[in-house]
Amino acid sequence: MKIMSINAGSSSLKFSLFNMDSSEVIASGLFERIGIEHSNCIIKFNGQKVEQEVEMNTHTDAVQILLEKLISLEIIQSLDEIEGVGHRLVHGKDKYSNSVIINDEVIEDLLSFKEFAPLHNPANVLGIQAFREVLPNVKMVGVFDTAFHQSIEKENYLYAVPSDWYKDYGVRKYGFHGTSHRYITDVLTKKIGRDDLKIISCHLGNGGSISAIKDGKCVNTTMGFTPLSGIIMGTRSGDIDSSIIPYVMEKEGMNVGEVLDVLNKQSGLLGISEKSSDMRDIIDGINEGDEECLLAFNKYCRVVTNYIAQYYVELGGCDVISFTAGVGENSIPVRQKVCENLACLGVKLDLEKNNIHGEFGKISADSSAVSLYVVPTDEELMIAQDTLRLISD
Repeated sequence: MKIMSINAGSSSLKFSLFNMDSSEVIASGLFERIGIEHSNCIIKFNGQKVEQEVEMNTHTDAVQILLEKLISLEIIQSLDEIEGVGHRLVHGKDKYSNSVIINDEVIEDLLSFKEFAPLHNPANVLGIQAFREVLPNVKMVGVFDTAFHQSIEKENYLYAVPSDWYKDYGVRKYGFHGTSHRYITDVLTKKIGRDDLKIISCHLGNGGSISAIKDGKCVNTTMGFTPLSGIIMGTRSGDIDSSIIPYVMEKEGMNVGEVLDVLNKQSGLLGISEKSSDMRDIIDGINEGDEECLLAFNKYCRVVTNYIAQYYVELGGCDVISFTAGVGENSIPVRQKVCENLACLGVKLDLEKNNIHGEFGKISADSSAVSLYVVPTDEELMIAQDTLRLISD
């Protein structure tokens, strides 16, 4: 059975086509600059890469071209081979705690929640509508970034603000990266052979979040009402004192939107280092003696450490600390520094085992009180698995 995973942006469409009999990717790719001049597509399959400039005025054009190319490149013989399409959906508010078959109500909800994810939810709907138009008889499934975190208790998801803000306007912690954290939980549960694990899942990429997970359910997570809060990220500030915003507005003559844009796009590693938002560049800077890069690295690792320690206490101990996403899977120095910071909890890293990039592995020393793992995430496969499960029910 072939299932397609889709991540639609306002001017882009990312896809992966899976053979669910083996959970292998048959083809993947990206359609960019939809509705903009010089739009193009990239399709990877069977060790090949096809890149071409194509005219795409709408997401429907992109989907039509994608499906035509899948056939012309002989990746599939017929559209009938595609039996389900799963869509990454960013925000399901507190209504959706699981993936669902997409119907008119789901689409209406996505649009009604658009003020919570103005850049993403409308774009997700564009992707859904495009596939509905081109593949009207194929079942589609929505997989929400926020769903996994809906098991968080009220004491953790409420902010200490007037309760009417939550009742009237939905102000609360929602959390993001839920599909990734759920995938990591499933992998560790199967690999270790236990469903009662206490896991601290560290999704460390250009965006980043940490989740406390107990018995397969999320207890707490670092991202909140938006993806801006929590740990330091590539260009996002993470947690700050909210009074900084009006202070900077007055000093710089900026409005709220402009300050938030700085906090989202010019802060984090980039803001501290003044060099780059990419951890690889930060490490290179350290090796060249750049003090700002060293400061950015140390502060990043300290903030990650502090949240792990907080969740260790909240979980009443911890069985596994896992590292995933671009930084978590590939940055040996970040993993080493964070684990060194956690030594007082009995965390011990095996330096030789830690010498891995982008592959699954246990990296803790035999004497470590907590098991340490690198677990490559695969949100696209998680979407495909949910799609297969729901369309088969």
